[in-house]
Amino acid sequence: MVNGSLVIDTSNINDARKDIDKAFSLKKVIIVVARGDEFNRKILENKKVDLFLLRSLSESGRNSRLKQRDSGLNQVLCALAKENNITFGLDFNFLVKNKDNKDYFSRVMQNIRLFNKYKSKFILINSLKVNRQDLNGFLLSLGLNTEMTKYAIENSFDLD
Repeated sequence: MVNGSLVIDTSNINDARKDIDKAFSLKKVIIVVARGDEFNRKILENKKVDLFLLRSLSESGRNSRLKQRDSGLNQVLCALAKENNITFGLDFNFLVKNKDNKDYFSRVMQNIRLFNKYKSKFILINSLKVNRQDLNGFLLSLGLNTEMTKYAIENSFDLD
């Protein structure tokens, strides 16, 4: 786990805001787990958040449209994250758990396209302690550009 960090995993926005303020006053790294669309937007508007963890891409209730999958991330959220200096994170453990779920990987790839287009910061949570070269190749194969892949790998960490 990142030293001095707090993972906020709640779906109540008021509880999340209280936890963020408390952790910010204690100068901790603030990691918030993504939830619903409204929750995500309110969290990304908060300048105190350091890392926004995209775990819930496979939630039921997300319906794909004809030409776009609903991955919980869009251009507005990417712009808010960039403006407020918030980094997106993705747990590699969730990628492995959903390795046979083509819909999950489609959503991940759509988010990676958004990261590339809006130059959002992105890191990988390496809970499984996978070799950095393997992670590098994996992210490149999903479509993340080389500069962002290098940043994601160099800043990867373990949440355990």
